[in-house]
Amino acid sequence: MQPTQDALVFIVDDDAGVREALAWLLRSRRLPSQSFESADEFASFFQDGQCVWQPRQPGCLLLDVRMPGMSGLALFEQLIERQLLDVLPVIFLTGHADVPTAVDAVKRGAFDFCEKPFSDNALVDRIEQALARSAQTLQNMSSKQNLEHHLADLTERERDVMRLVVEGLPNKLIADQLAISVRTVEVHRARVFDKMNVKSAVELANLLRNE
Repeated sequence: MQPTQDALVFIVDDDAGVREALAWLLRSRRLPSQSFESADEFASFFQDGQCVWQPRQPGCLLLDVRMPGMSGLALFEQLIERQLLDVLPVIFLTGHADVPTAVDAVKRGAFDFCEKPFSDNALVDRIEQALARSAQTLQNMSSKQNLEHHLADLTERERDVMRLVVEGLPNKLIADQLAISVRTVEVHRARVFDKMNVKSAVELANLLRNE
């Protein structure tokens, strides 16, 4: 599974050796990363708007459970509150003693946990899967925004025609229900298809079903 090229992996761990090893591993797999020595540093960097990562860019967070100052779990709580776990999946890095804690975090929305010392291949596989989830979430968000934009561009009459088209009514019955001519229905129908960027009633129905 290949993540998108503009993905970014964040590494938050107080152990410099771990950060360097992870950064090297990611570079060897052509995955860009950015490292932080504490959860406090990452939180400040992220919240102050200095972060090079943007919500439109696939990303994931490798997060140590225990660190001086803010713990990884406390940072995780902030991400939950900001509803960022789908956009920025979290993979906890944990020692054996913290495995039960990490398992509980997975139940609350973390993507996974990796026990130290970790298997390079297994970890990179999970990172790529997390980035793929992030990319899919971003794509879904973009599709929904585009759909809302297209719907906002419809007139009230076009919405009426669209609703009846999706219900499967032929133009004659739509005309009867709306007390307009069949030709007017055809014009509105064509405009709806054009504005919604679809070519058929089936495509339109599928588009709206995913709203």
